[in-house]
Amino acid sequence: MRRDGRAAGHDVGLFVAAGGASLVGALLVWSATVRTAGSAYLVRHLVTAAVGLALAVLVARAGRGRLRAAAPWTWGAAVVLLLLVPTPLGTTVNGARSWIPLVGGFTLQPAELAKVGIVLALAAVLTPWPSRGAPPGGREVALAALVLAVPVGLVALQPDLGSAVVLTAVGVVVVVVAGLRLRWVALLVVAALGLGVAAWTTPLLSSYQRARLLTFLDPSADPLGAGYQVGQVRLAVAGGGLWGQGFMEGPRTQGGFVPFQLNDFVFSVAGEELGFVGAAGLVVLLGVLVVRVLVVAARCEEPFGRLVGVGVATWLAVQVVQNVGMNLGLLPVTGLPLPFVSYGGSSMLASWLAVGLVDAAQGGSRAP
Repeated sequence: MRRDGRAAGHDVGLFVAAGGASLVGALLVWSATVRTAGSAYLVRHLVTAAVGLALAVLVARAGRGRLRAAAPWTWGAAVVLLLLVPTPLGTTVNGARSWIPLVGGFTLQPAELAKVGIVLALAAVLTPWPSRGAPPGGREVALAALVLAVPVGLVALQPDLGSAVVLTAVGVVVVVVAGLRLRWVALLVVAALGLGVAAWTTPLLSSYQRARLLTFLDPSADPLGAGYQVGQVRLAVAGGGLWGQGFMEGPRTQGGFVPFQLNDFVFSVAGEELGFVGAAGLVVLLGVLVVRVLVVAARCEEPFGRLVGVGVATWLAVQVVQNVGMNLGLLPVTGLPLPFVSYGGSSMLASWLAVGLVDAAQGGSRAP
């Protein structure tokens, strides 16, 4: 182990925090499914996390130069996959056509790859090589707008409002950190707000997603219908108290009262069975990971690496806040998974790839 927190060329803090979150997620997924499926979901969660870790190490070993060269190809691959979603190759789940079925019962969610592609492509576009040492100009602004608008538009049309919000947040934060002039930033913000208004005032959102948003505004309006899920999640979290009911002892978790508890609402398992202390500990662990990413980004010697780190930190932070917020009833339900914790192959692999991106992009930077 080196004094700068790196071993064999990798940032240990990043991998330890992500690995810890994945292991906690495995326990929560196991608890949510053991009564109905035994250890099947636990095994798949662990295997996916192991594959993600291997991919992260491979990406980290590729280095910053190869990462930059791969940016347009990664973005292009994500766009192609997003274009395949509305074709007969795609499938609809819970009102959103966001998935592509694969062999063996596995599915791919291209929106997750889009997060990787946007982070890399924006960082490459906004830091011309060789760096001029000046803020991005009109050419870079136009390219950045294209890089962001195409995937966000395709994701919004699925419709996947949660992922569209994450992608937009990543784009806005990255261009601000890149030093874009205020007028361009204001245009991006206005465009993002316009997209939100358009989603609400047009048929872009499905009836299922509209019901979710209306339930957030008035949870008591349909307690046995659209509001059932949110109501059960709140009861599960509140029932945990300070110390929780005990691992695999949560009445609502073990009774199967919370729909989609192994993915979107896995945080409610922590709330009910581990209590406020355990749930808060999980949030702190994920917060440590985000902070570590920001530390690595701040110490990076090259602008491209800094923007990759900022993009990944924004991506993870927005998803954590959104997922925990909807589990606590503080934000609308948008179907975003909790990074590294929720069950789901696409999200797990993308989250681990994010760790690999940050580790590769830092190059020779030193993180304490």
